[in-house]
Amino acid sequence: MSDALSPLRALNFFTEVPQGLSSAYLDWLLLEDSMTKRFEQHCSKVTVRIVREGFFPAGSDMPEVGLLPASERYWLREIILCGDDEPWLLGRTVVPETTLEGPELALQKLGNTPLGRYLFSSSTLTRDYIEIGRSAELWGRRSRLRLSGKPLLLTELFLPASPLYEEEK
Repeated sequence: MSDALSPLRALNFFTEVPQGLSSAYLDWLLLEDSMTKRFEQHCSKVTVRIVREGFFPAGSDMPEVGLLPASERYWLREIILCGDDEPWLLGRTVVPETTLEGPELALQKLGNTPLGRYLFSSSTLTRDYIEIGRSAELWGRRSRLRLSGKPLLLTELFLPASPLYEEEK
């Protein structure tokens, strides 16, 4: 496991929206649209740095599998999303192998393309829920999304340089 993503794995999720969060924070954390698209409003260029990507067996250290259908292995993609080369977000996507059929095979071939750019171009995308989480002073969220009814789990942690925190200053 990469140390770069340890704060993301340390996220503790709330069962309900936490009391006292500002409307600016809630606007970011509960965003239904593409986070990539939102970031593009705050910089010249959004880029992806891949930390880890590939298939992992169900027995791996993947707590998310309890939120997804059982599968022998899962596609895991961990990235750092940057705005103008500044790290803004850690992202972790877990996809059951059974989701990767037909057009969804493209999830394995994103390379340096942000996940949001792919997901939100699909007319079959739906979202089951968004959960807000916190790791020390950093905020994050977790969403179960579906492409053509097939699930994947996306976890995002907003890093200190993220525009989310700028709106509070």
